[in-house]
Amino acid sequence: MAAESTPLALPVLPLDDEVVLPGMVVPLDLSDSEVRAAVEAAQAATRDEPGKPKVLLVPRVDGTYAGIGVLGTVEQVGRLADGDPGALIRGRGRVRIGAGTTGPGAALWVEGTRIDESVPDPLPGHAAELVKEYKALATAWLRKRGAWQVVDRVQAIDDVSALADNSGYSPFLTTEQKVALLETTDPVARLKLATQQLRDHLAEQDVAETIAKDVQEGVDKQQREFLLRRQLEAVRKELRELNGEQDGDESDDYRARVEAADLPGKVREAALKEVDKLERSSDQSPEGSWIRTWLDTVLEMPWNERTEDSYDIQGAQAVLDAEHAGLQDVKERITEYLAVRKRRSDRGLGVVGGRRGGAVLALVGPPGVGKTSLGESVAHAMGRKFVRVALGGVRDEAEIRGHRRTYVGALPGRIVRAIKEAGSMNPVVLLDEIDKVGSDFRGDPAAALLEVLDPAQNHTFRDHYLEVELDLSDVVFLATANVLEAIPEALLDRMELVRLDGYTEDEKIVIARDHLLPRQLERAGLQPDEVTIEEGALRKLAGEYTREAGVRNLERSVARLLRKVAAQHELGERKLPFTVAEDDLRGLIGRPHHVPESAQEPAERRTAVPGVATGLAVTGAGGDVLYVEASLADPETGAAGLTLTGQLGDVMKESAQIALSFLRSHGAELELPVGDLKDRGVHIHFPAGAVPKDGPSAGITMTTALASLLSGRLVRTDVAMTGEVSLTGRVLPIGGVKQKLLAAHRAGVTTVIIPKRNEPDLDDVPAEVLEKLDVHAVTDVRQVLELALSPATNGAAPEVPVAA
Repeated sequence: MAAESTPLALPVLPLDDEVVLPGMVVPLDLSDSEVRAAVEAAQAATRDEPGKPKVLLVPRVDGTYAGIGVLGTVEQVGRLADGDPGALIRGRGRVRIGAGTTGPGAALWVEGTRIDESVPDPLPGHAAELVKEYKALATAWLRKRGAWQVVDRVQAIDDVSALADNSGYSPFLTTEQKVALLETTDPVARLKLATQQLRDHLAEQDVAETIAKDVQEGVDKQQREFLLRRQLEAVRKELRELNGEQDGDESDDYRARVEAADLPGKVREAALKEVDKLERSSDQSPEGSWIRTWLDTVLEMPWNERTEDSYDIQGAQAVLDAEHAGLQDVKERITEYLAVRKRRSDRGLGVVGGRRGGAVLALVGPPGVGKTSLGESVAHAMGRKFVRVALGGVRDEAEIRGHRRTYVGALPGRIVRAIKEAGSMNPVVLLDEIDKVGSDFRGDPAAALLEVLDPAQNHTFRDHYLEVELDLSDVVFLATANVLEAIPEALLDRMELVRLDGYTEDEKIVIARDHLLPRQLERAGLQPDEVTIEEGALRKLAGEYTREAGVRNLERSVARLLRKVAAQHELGERKLPFTVAEDDLRGLIGRPHHVPESAQEPAERRTAVPGVATGLAVTGAGGDVLYVEASLADPETGAAGLTLTGQLGDVMKESAQIALSFLRSHGAELELPVGDLKDRGVHIHFPAGAVPKDGPSAGITMTTALASLLSGRLVRTDVAMTGEVSLTGRVLPIGGVKQKLLAAHRAGVTTVIIPKRNEPDLDDVPAEVLEKLDVHAVTDVRQVLELALSPATNGAAPEVPVAA
């Protein structure tokens, strides 16, 4: 904040609708009686004192004086350029105006206190940034005006206060803006205000210049276009006369093109109507350009173009197996589709009721499992064209259905553009990231997809731009999504769901060896015989360096490994050929990031203390291991009740309440000291705290964690569990069993507890995973506690964790 000094007595020199800031030098006309009176009074006051006469320059707006003025010194008195008497006055600093006082002469005298405007040295960071920004803006403005000689003067000012007051010379500032600068006593705040005023002015200038430029360009373009069109008409007329032809125009060309094109009957009829409109419209009419654009779009559509499906079923299956490992469900579905198409074609059932035999599949699974690349493989296996339509972040319904032709810049929707790009009416269209479609005031794109993906309707699909029927019944639509719940139910009902739940470790090694490694060797500029990665190294990469449902991070690790080998070879540190063994990984790409719980020291494990249990969860990135931590508050704090942390949803909070209620009512039966639950607060936490979590499947995990806390018995390190718990202790079924078991397998867990009613879901889990897991299907939470808790130790029970 600015400080104030001892009072001064000064004659007032009023400035009508003008503002002088400190540092400015201004000439004033002495023919004005108030100006002359103030200058003469100042001269009389300093007649017997050394120094220049001093006056107080005060802005007067609509007859009202400002509360702060500027101390000015009379530098020189003489004649102005027009011969009138004048005085040259320099602003020195701000003065806060006080009460009136007496003094010599006819001027008004007031008392004032000088305001200290010093700033700390060195400047704070934000003040230094303001100085730099103001100088840059002022330099840009001065260069536009051609005031090059002033640029160096502005750049030489380092004082924050002087730099802000320098804007008083700006002619674009209004009197009110200059008064605001004058009354802002804090130098940094004043410089910020001056910077904002200059920035706003430059923005207004840019807009004005852009508008003027656009107007001029538009006028020039119209004049040039008019002249060229007249010349073109004259040339065409001369050519027609030379060839003995009758007069014609552009519409004749479109009519010929429509009649020559192989269009369906309704489409031909609509196109000829538009040609009639074009013939009746003038060249200057905007409707003519809309009609021409529409006709061009219709004529470019592949109305009767279709690719022949490859009915070599064994060959198609070989293509799918060669390009993707695993994913048997999808491969079987595509093989079934081709087999049925072949039989229908053999029996002459290609078109039934106007509909062809398309397919709509939804591929749902975590990132990196090959959903997008699978679309290309399907098109390759079927011998069809492939088009990818990215739907992530699409919020406008017109992106799917197209714009009405009445809008300027109207376009057909993405589905029509995909058909046009493919060049055939039966491509494989991949609708990528369909769960990321949003909705706002422009409509809901997911609702617009209902007709596109409905096999009973899409043979008469109407785009808002084309407004003619488009047959999509022969298109194979593949929609990809990470989160099934994000797809609207009505849209999901129209698609056949195929789940891709991730790969086992053995499948990842096969994919890395047969697909990822050859691709990354080529990208790293290495030959297959120059670098070899042993299977043990690949297994460690998949198990300890990456932990994911897909193989995207595994491919990155392989690429990083090959880049390191290539760089060492170029630096002369390693000779090729080279075989990467398991022991070489740490030296090449660092330490492993994921060590299984079973491989850690007993004291380092998460379940090394009572009150910690291991659960299983499903996220958009696949299955994952989830830890539950519980503790009891000190009874002296009096903090009774249940505290839940970890960004939990309502369903998960209710599961915690159910788990606590069950133990309170059945604690004696389970031989647990439930008296602690009445007087001491219970805290349950789900790491990581920054990740939102919801769902009922952690019910038995929370029950186990609380039972471990109360009994002092540790939860077995090799056990993970999932299941909903009821108030009576029943274990109820949950979803995502396959993804959870794959996550348990990746994390090194050997024993998994699931609800008894989820036992049929084990048929979907790969056999090699089930062989390595001891899966227990239970119906009651008492069975869970028997399996999960370690036997009680002899002697004193371990100390129960207490929350501080």
